[in-house]
Amino acid sequence: MGNPAGPQRHDASTAGVIARPPVLFLAGLLLGIALDWLLPLPFSAPGGLWVSSTVGGALIVIGLALAAFGIGSFTRASTPVPTNEPTRALVTTGVHGWSRNPIYVGLFLVYWGIAMAARSPWALILTVPLAITIRYGVVAREEAYLERLFGDSYRNYTARVRRWL
Repeated sequence: MGNPAGPQRHDASTAGVIARPPVLFLAGLLLGIALDWLLPLPFSAPGGLWVSSTVGGALIVIGLALAAFGIGSFTRASTPVPTNEPTRALVTTGVHGWSRNPIYVGLFLVYWGIAMAARSPWALILTVPLAITIRYGVVAREEAYLERLFGDSYRNYTARVRRWL
């Protein structure tokens, strides 16, 4: 098993994503919080701290639930969640029946929730480069890998289920 945080080998057995997605989300949060300290920006939310904390908490709970359902679907199908392990099954049911990437959607909700609760404008701003990195450095590679691995079954799945929501 390779370095779980580093770039992954790009061969036929894995998707070859640029880094493990949870590491990318954590890096975005940590960079955002560091930038808040180094280059402070004002954070304004209607209703103040109570509202940003409540909204943030709700996003975290919803995001964790969504990610957990996605992980549960993978577990029931006996296919690994980590992107550095070969996929054993194409999961198209449960929460994967309405989003091809429910775990990543959940992670984005958790990310936004933490950024809101921490009142971190930089973490919110960094959502844009994070989303681009996830889309092209992770999802695009996973999609190409799954198409190679599952062919028409995967193409049919992509035709009926949206990438995000």
